[in-house]
Amino acid sequence: MSREKIEANREKILNGPIVPTLLVLAYPIIINQLVHVLYNLTDTFWLGKLGRIELSAPGTAWPLVWFLMSIGSGFVVAGFAFVSQYIGAGDYEKANRYAGALYSLLLIFATGMSIFGIVLAPYFLRFMKVSETIFPYALTYTRIIFAGIPFSFTLFAFNFLLRAIGDTKTPVKINIGTIILNIILDPFFIFGWGPFPRLGVAGAAIATMLSNSVGSLIGGYLLFTGKVGIHLTLENLKPDLKFYSRIFRVGLPSSIGDSTSALGFVVLTRVIFTVGRIYGEAHGIKGYEDVAFPTYSITNRLTNFMFAFSDGISMAMGTMVGQNIGARKYERAKEIAEKAMLINFTILSIGTLLFAIFRVPIFKFFVNDPMVIAESKKVVMYFSASLPFFGIFSAVNQVFNSAGHTKKSMVLGIIRLWILRIPLSYWLGVAMKDTAGMWLGMGLSNVIGALIGLAWFLKGSWLRGVIEEHH
Repeated sequence: MSREKIEANREKILNGPIVPTLLVLAYPIIINQLVHVLYNLTDTFWLGKLGRIELSAPGTAWPLVWFLMSIGSGFVVAGFAFVSQYIGAGDYEKANRYAGALYSLLLIFATGMSIFGIVLAPYFLRFMKVSETIFPYALTYTRIIFAGIPFSFTLFAFNFLLRAIGDTKTPVKINIGTIILNIILDPFFIFGWGPFPRLGVAGAAIATMLSNSVGSLIGGYLLFTGKVGIHLTLENLKPDLKFYSRIFRVGLPSSIGDSTSALGFVVLTRVIFTVGRIYGEAHGIKGYEDVAFPTYSITNRLTNFMFAFSDGISMAMGTMVGQNIGARKYERAKEIAEKAMLINFTILSIGTLLFAIFRVPIFKFFVNDPMVIAESKKVVMYFSASLPFFGIFSAVNQVFNSAGHTKKSMVLGIIRLWILRIPLSYWLGVAMKDTAGMWLGMGLSNVIGALIGLAWFLKGSWLRGVIEEHH
């Protein structure tokens, strides 16, 4: 993206009509988010053909992978806040410098996380109370995904850096390429089509890792050749403790928030296996945790599909809010955020209605298992109505992060997951001796979390930039 193009984008973001600008920025991100969801849906679809046990492997792996990646994601969020606000302030040299510092920091960090994850995966899975039947599949899948984390991280950084300058289209093109590659490779590696060996669950993980690696290498090439607005050089990639400390200071609360959220989902997996077992014992159904968890896995994939739309709106809003705060246009930043929340609530209300109407064929598409389909009825009854509220929660979180007020989003995330979701899901599930209680607890956490977030947003204490504080 040329300097002129960045300037034209900046002009629209700072002075153009809000909703049309938001939608123009959002639609490539929505496609990008859908592409990421398709990654997971592809694995779930093909592994579902092997059975509900194999289908559960990615679902147990992703909270762990997310947990370790999220420790570094706060630094990506901080890098985004600095780069977008320096672009808003018209200081392109500093924007490039922060982009380089972020990229080198992530390369070092991701390599360490990869080794750590491969070694500790079995201990994490035992902590999650993964059933003996699912455990070997989950361990294989998790270790292969961890091996590819450096590629996942640099692709992640590439997406964020381009979004910060207002280029939401280039990452989409690369991510679409990687998903198409993953869709093509999956059945070859899983079922051993043609000359390939039949690798089952391991095949799904290898296909994902290879696809991510290709995307990461293309993204790196574009950044280092300067073909995309941001130009990384060996000079601005050099480790620089002063820049690292600034990124660290702004990013640490976000890292703590994201990693405590991700750890919450590790604990939530333990809750699902535990409540599933309790319900099974109360009703004389052996191994019901192997029904409860696949139902949760599929539900997660479907809600992620719906959130692709609301997250796209939230992220585009983040770019607009970041640049408007950089230009000190605080009232406009607030108006952008409010309009984004309303759009999110509407999108997710429509999505929830469709989910409730077409529940049975949707679940059957992934795994034709009568027990999983019966359990999915509880999802619609006790959980799905809370999804539009999550759209508001997600938008508020994005506002706080884009303004650089990462402590606020950290606190909000901890409240929703640790104070509301995990205790409510566990207590209600155990008290009712029913998985319905668990789903109800998850739903209540979305509604109450959104209301707390909205009240905090309306106070307006986030209407202050970070770049003035870090000169």
